[in-house]
Amino acid sequence: MPEASTIRSQNRSTQEFVPISEVRDGVIVLKDGSLRAILLASSINFALKSEDEQTAFIVQFQNFLNSLDFSTQIFIESRMLDIRPYIATLEVAYKSQMDDLMRIQIREYIEFIKSFTEAANIMTKNFFVVVPYNPSSLPALTGSGASKLFGKKGTASVAEANRTFEEKVSQLEQRIAIVQQGLVRCGVRTVQLGTEEAIELFYKLFNPGEEGKPMSLNNE
Repeated sequence: MPEASTIRSQNRSTQEFVPISEVRDGVIVLKDGSLRAILLASSINFALKSEDEQTAFIVQFQNFLNSLDFSTQIFIESRMLDIRPYIATLEVAYKSQMDDLMRIQIREYIEFIKSFTEAANIMTKNFFVVVPYNPSSLPALTGSGASKLFGKKGTASVAEANRTFEEKVSQLEQRIAIVQQGLVRCGVRTVQLGTEEAIELFYKLFNPGEEGKPMSLNNE
């Protein structure tokens, strides 16, 4: 029979094992107080470029990496293509169509799309660049540090915590600008994920078994 401590460990929330404290204004705040920003990057068709263009891109990208004095993470997300929104649009068109011939054609097209995507196993790819900021001189807002900031001093401590957060975000934004400018020179466009986009990304990463389920995000 398993011990009580083992049962408690098994029943612990998954959130306890996630290093994220919150997502605030598009910035991921980790439990150790460090920050992360996630940039969605465009892709380029490297194989279709000429040899000179490929060489120029490689050299430019190498120069970009060598210019950084901080680490970055490049993450590629591969997922099955979700055609449900497209199928739902076709279903609406099917129901609103009065012509019988068009209804038959729409229905046949819906069945074709479903069978084709299931047989072809179509994948989508998204490219992300994670920009970090780790303020070694600033304490994390957890444990005793959080108690000191949000303890008896009340409003004054909250204001100080907000100023500290704004200072860290300012440093992070400088790094984001450096990464974006470097990638633009390589022909890669980027956009920073907002709060809802970041939450949705992490939700899918930490809940792979619920890939096909609908999800609602409440960003207050």
